[in-house]
Amino acid sequence: RLLLDGRRVTGIEVEHEGQVKTVRAGREIILSAGAVNSPHLLQLSGIADPALLGQHGIPVTHALPGVGENLQDHLQLRLIFKVAGLETLNRTANSLSGKAMMGLKYGLARRGPMTMAPSQMGGFTRSSAQFETPNLQFHVQPLSLDKFGAPLHRFDAFTATACNLRPESRGFVHLRDGDPRSAPAIQPNYLSTETDRAVSADAIRLVRRIVLESRAFAPYRPEEFRPGPGYQSEEDLRQAAGEIGTTIFHPVGTCRMGSDEGSVVTPQLKVRGLDGLRVADASIMPTITSGNTNSPTIMIAEKAAEMVLAEV
Repeated sequence: RLLLDGRRVTGIEVEHEGQVKTVRAGREIILSAGAVNSPHLLQLSGIADPALLGQHGIPVTHALPGVGENLQDHLQLRLIFKVAGLETLNRTANSLSGKAMMGLKYGLARRGPMTMAPSQMGGFTRSSAQFETPNLQFHVQPLSLDKFGAPLHRFDAFTATACNLRPESRGFVHLRDGDPRSAPAIQPNYLSTETDRAVSADAIRLVRRIVLESRAFAPYRPEEFRPGPGYQSEEDLRQAAGEIGTTIFHPVGTCRMGSDEGSVVTPQLKVRGLDGLRVADASIMPTITSGNTNSPTIMIAEKAAEMVLAEV
């Protein structure tokens, strides 16, 4: 947890090799634990909404209701299509000879499937004409599985995912108790707005049109496996989005930057109302970026470094 002397953050208390130790800061502390752990650490330190802290018996050191709120993420809808006459990683990775060949290609030439990125193709487009700029991002992988961590299917298939780049749904990250070892509650509230549900249905229709109606895919006789052709109506597709949707690991926004009193950090990334503490990670984004969050987070770190150096 963070240690305070009045309104100044002076150090941190950590558990190291079974002992609780105190580390003092000479100038300031920069919190860069990410959109989940940064707000969690602030809450454990008594810097959060007094009502939330009171539920868990944590003394309020600084009332800041916005900590842990405004959680945003890109929800990816994972559509799976079976194919014929085309070998995918499902077949390769499910055979001993295929696994051996992958290992040899990598070991001898640093080539083959073991050198691939998670997705081999991507793209941006609009879910409908009502959007002036792309609001969907595609990722395509030559494999399929029921969920992350599950084995690959034993039939040839590929996964085409579409995610809403500008979701309106907002969630939260809240501590469950006062134990720093306990994982916080993460509630993204996916598809909680009408617009997000409508975009999800349009996204599924668009992926289907590209795969099932294009001449490029025709030779491989694609067959929709998930969510399945039984989902057709608007309500069906919205339900399907909830069933096949999953995080794309882009959480942001839980220590929102702003000039208003409700923000957590100022435009200089200083925690509002405190001295000696900044936050520099994806949690400070007021609104999620229309694409992957890695590069924007690196930019935040570089900008934070400039701000710190300017005050040295």
